[in-house]
Amino acid sequence: MEEAAALPAGERPGDRRLPGPATGGAGDEGRIEDVLAQPLVAAVEALGGYGGLVYLRSRDRRSLVLCVVAGMPRSLLRPWWRVPVGAALPMAEAYRSGKRLWLPDERATMLRFPQFTAALPYSFASAHQPVSVGGETVGVLVVLRSATREPLGEAAVVRVLHDAGRSTEERLAGFVRRAPAPVAADTGTGASAAADTVAHRTEYDGQPVGVRLPAPPAHPLRLGMVEWDLDSDRWWADDEALALLGLAREDFDGTTAGVEARVAPDDAHELRACRSDARAGMRIGSRRFRVLDEGAEGGRLRYRPVELWGHVVRAGSAGRLLVGALVEATGGVTAAEAAERLPDGLFSLDQDGRVTYANRRCVELLGRERDELLGHPPWQVIDWLHDPHYEDRYRAAMLSQEPVSYAVQDPEGAWLGFVLHPGVHGLTGRVFRTGPPAGASAGPVPEAGTAPGGGTAGVPPPGANSAVPPPEAVAPPRAGALYHVVQMASALTEAVTVRDVCRAVSEQLLPAFGARELALYAVHEGRMHLLWESGYPEGFLDAFEGVPLETELPGVHALTTRLPLFFESPEALSSAYPGISLDRMRAWSFLPLVASGRPVGSCILGWETSRRFTPDERSALIALGGLVAQALERARLYDAESAVARGLQEGLLPHRLPAIEGLVSTGRYLPGTQGMAIGGDWYDVIRTERGVALVIGDVEGHSVGAAAVMGQLRSAVHAFAASGHPPQEVVTHTNRLLADLEADAFATCCYIELDPATGRAFAVRAGHPPPLLRHPDGRTEALDLVGGVMLGVEANALYPVTAFTLAPGSVLALYTDGLVEQPGSDIGTGIEAVRRAFAHSGADSVEELADQLVGPARGVEDRPDDVALLLTAYRRAPGA
Repeated sequence: MEEAAALPAGERPGDRRLPGPATGGAGDEGRIEDVLAQPLVAAVEALGGYGGLVYLRSRDRRSLVLCVVAGMPRSLLRPWWRVPVGAALPMAEAYRSGKRLWLPDERATMLRFPQFTAALPYSFASAHQPVSVGGETVGVLVVLRSATREPLGEAAVVRVLHDAGRSTEERLAGFVRRAPAPVAADTGTGASAAADTVAHRTEYDGQPVGVRLPAPPAHPLRLGMVEWDLDSDRWWADDEALALLGLAREDFDGTTAGVEARVAPDDAHELRACRSDARAGMRIGSRRFRVLDEGAEGGRLRYRPVELWGHVVRAGSAGRLLVGALVEATGGVTAAEAAERLPDGLFSLDQDGRVTYANRRCVELLGRERDELLGHPPWQVIDWLHDPHYEDRYRAAMLSQEPVSYAVQDPEGAWLGFVLHPGVHGLTGRVFRTGPPAGASAGPVPEAGTAPGGGTAGVPPPGANSAVPPPEAVAPPRAGALYHVVQMASALTEAVTVRDVCRAVSEQLLPAFGARELALYAVHEGRMHLLWESGYPEGFLDAFEGVPLETELPGVHALTTRLPLFFESPEALSSAYPGISLDRMRAWSFLPLVASGRPVGSCILGWETSRRFTPDERSALIALGGLVAQALERARLYDAESAVARGLQEGLLPHRLPAIEGLVSTGRYLPGTQGMAIGGDWYDVIRTERGVALVIGDVEGHSVGAAAVMGQLRSAVHAFAASGHPPQEVVTHTNRLLADLEADAFATCCYIELDPATGRAFAVRAGHPPPLLRHPDGRTEALDLVGGVMLGVEANALYPVTAFTLAPGSVLALYTDGLVEQPGSDIGTGIEAVRRAFAHSGADSVEELADQLVGPARGVEDRPDDVALLLTAYRRAPGA
């Protein structure tokens, strides 16, 4: 990317240092929104942007909540006031990773966040800077920029974002320091209290606060105050009024004649008419006359238009006094007069799309009075503009900051062209007569319910051009509703199990719609059973568990009737279902979950405040209910198949280990939580002619096939060991067997034969992690065993034997790589971590020690691999 000349002359992007925390004045903000506003505005200006946002984490940490909006209307961003922390959105990614993001155009955004682009298909650039306090990420600062402006170099963007983040963090840190200490019976240590303060003061669950960006330089309004004694005809004027009249104070004699001498001869009547109207008790409004401008060049006379506004007051015995103001009329009024003379319609919209100005021609073309238009979005007051498509054109202009044009057919059949020119403070629009677009019908627009040009909606009239696609029968969804549907669909495609689906629904639905409670029920054998709940008081849902489908409850009725139910207040719910138990929620939606015509269950959402469900929200929630039902049905089938496969795998593992004198052994197995959760890890303890064999192995892959190969290998090792083969031959024969199976699978294995009478051991390792040995004195090491290749790689591979001796009181640990593999680090680091835990454990038994060693892996929700562990404590056989 290249540097941009988007900043003032002589200033490079990124050179503008953002101010740090203010001292006094602006630094004394009592609200977090005020603290964040100044650095956000500075960041937008430094990047040459048109808008900025600051998100803070919510109290439940599930969501990022929009706190401050600069340069953009809050209404335009309504669907994104609250976004899930786990969403595929750039601000959520920046928050989760703690790394800044720079997306210079629509293409970069689409490659990284395709679901986000699908919901906001507009061209713009965005920068995302995580914000931290005390080393903890608490939010994200976002700057929006036109993608068509001269591009910024990435280094410049990084400098600006770094300064923006630093400034925001310093101001937040000062805000937290000023915060009162958290109220609690026992706050614990000082560090704990400080952490509580940071968490409490940097959480947000309110509505966003809008902040205006500085207005561009404009012609300054000049205004001076005057008093005109109508009885004595004397004037008093302040310095600005005298300047507008072109008079110095020492030259002004205070008479009306002195004022008239400065007025253009053609306008002298206007000044006299002001006196007559005032003496008659009338208010003076917008009386305009021109005064001589002493700044004229070349000796030519030049006049400046001014207006007089005022009203008469009684000043006791002094008589009547006109109190008013002289206003220079070279700005807005003159511009409005010029606009009134244009042949095209001209209008202005504020950031929320409301009309703030419309000239005479615009009123004529749109067929509405000016008072009907002012203060309203045009698509809300003009029937033939009442289509989400036209509102979307406004949204596209505001978010891309590029002109947008389109054509509309009015009720008389005439075509009007619209052009929207955006700016950071609103839009200026032009409307004009034009011809029909290529392929469009030029006929009159029919009444609602029929398509332009005749025929019913969605069906072309007889003789219509078949190359022109018929109008949509249903208006396209708005971006906010589309975003929620796309985002949920994306999350559910990655959910495999029922638990995954429930968690995805909880992480997406609650933040997206601002709900506080969620309950997912599934129907089984004619009864409703709870799958997942979030936010409910403890025990509240117990009374609803297992209710039959004949029960008078809204969640049941939604499923049996297949109709969604929405209750906007507790009174509405209690009226429909008298006696129903209520908690603190004030609004609810009950969504039926139906997949392929088959009832699956119900989804219940609760809100803390009464609310009105808009048509967009209802449509989005109903669509999301269908997605959830399909995902749950798919996941239930998967879970059933997975349970069968898991039963197969558990049947292949030893149900109990043999009791060997002098040894105490125990095993642990944890299936992976990703995919089918079926793997090829196994362990075994086998009696042999020379003592006992300790075995652990791992077939690569996670499938029923991997479990089947594992069963074959375990049986082969057991047979070879029990028949008296020494360790080297056991492993060699097993390797050859796997190669001959042609199963396209490989396996690792560690085989140790131990004599309980002497502690003498012989070990063979085939590509497997080294065992860990804890000596009687507590010293722990990874045994350096000479190894061979994995089983199944080379049919004639040789496997050397390593001999060692165990001392009484030693503990030997055999494990698979699932126990020691850690994301982002090599396997050696994981082995060292387990070795330290092995060495420092204070467990009194091998059972307790085994639980301690697999404890960290058991606590990982997304465990990619199986975990197997075989612990053996050597006590020496009696009488040895």
